[in-house]
Amino acid sequence: MDSEFQKQMQSLEEKIDAVYVSVEKTRKYFRIVMWVTLAMVVLPLLGLVIAIPAFLNSYVTTLNM
Repeated sequence: MDSEFQKQMQSLEEKIDAVYVSVEKTRKYFRIVMWVTLAMVVLPLLGLVIAIPAFLNSYVTTLNM
């Protein structure tokens, strides 16, 4: 009975370790996805903050001529 219990415990420990590895991979994947998403949203917004005033300046200058 004791050896059967030990086998079950060993099996459970192996499964828990496998789940832990899987969860860590998923966490890293989500972190990368979060950073890429932020970069794809924030960087274009910063570019627009710079580009829109320059465009409006040249547009208004053209209209005033």
